[in-house]
Amino acid sequence: MELVSCVIPCYHSQKTVGKVTAGIEAVFAAHPDWDYEIILVNDNPPDETWTVIQGLCETNPKIRGICFSRNFGQHAALMAGYRHVRGDIVVSLDDDGQNPPEQMFRLINAIDGEHDIVYASEPEAPKAWWRVAGSKMTNRMFSWLMNKPRDLYLSSYYAAKRFVIEDMVRCQSPFPYVDGLALQTTTRYRNVQVDSREREEGQSGYTLRSLIKLWTNGFTAFSIKPLRIATFTGGLASIAGFVMGLVLIIRKLVWRDAIDEGWTSLMALMLVLFGILMMVMGLVGEYVGRIFVTMNRSPQYIIKIDTGERENRDE
Repeated sequence: MELVSCVIPCYHSQKTVGKVTAGIEAVFAAHPDWDYEIILVNDNPPDETWTVIQGLCETNPKIRGICFSRNFGQHAALMAGYRHVRGDIVVSLDDDGQNPPEQMFRLINAIDGEHDIVYASEPEAPKAWWRVAGSKMTNRMFSWLMNKPRDLYLSSYYAAKRFVIEDMVRCQSPFPYVDGLALQTTTRYRNVQVDSREREEGQSGYTLRSLIKLWTNGFTAFSIKPLRIATFTGGLASIAGFVMGLVLIIRKLVWRDAIDEGWTSLMALMLVLFGILMMVMGLVGEYVGRIFVTMNRSPQYIIKIDTGERENRDE
């Protein structure tokens, strides 16, 4: 009997996580040849999510709850859950009910000798313009940085073989990005169509600010190509400045032209060049800051309570 590990990061989901786990239980009740475990990672939201998780752990011994000491983010929660899985196949899904558990075996059955990761491809749903733009930017970013096929849709609902997860958790960086780690591990991936559902309660925990932070993390976590772009842009700006200076000198010495003061154009040029300079410095600072934080061994997460450890002590 194969074991499937379901990892669910939880944030502001006190009203939905119970329905999600009940859906998973119903799915495996209909597939008696498979066993399962559920790992709920509480990202320390200011509500009663952890209380609900504790109640679920008490009613079902196959559910394990992990509670962070503070908010570390969705990707850190996934990494924490991955380090405690025991299954041959690991399924990641959200806590808001939008990823239908009843279609989980569409992903599981698609894993074979040719594919190590199967991502759910969901129908397009109406979203805010900045979410649509961010999704497209993320897709293009990974296509460029990680050579991801353009037609591969990266979703938070996916199934992966155990060896993929084991390789991903070797990452000790305090800035984990699970999609990038997965694409580094294997090139055998595909999409399978599933039908998403509307969010039953509340709204997404990702604000524009947190999404920008996530995109920045993905942009700088797996490649030095952004630094090469910065170098190339700075080189073009320097060449343009040199050519402009040469033209002015030739006009003055050869054609005896009077050089206009041109304060407006001069200031515009200075703003452009200083803008490029500050952008490059900010990008370099982002890399240096990550090196500094990593060298200080800042943790990916801190576990405050683990119901699995308590059960092991009881045994």
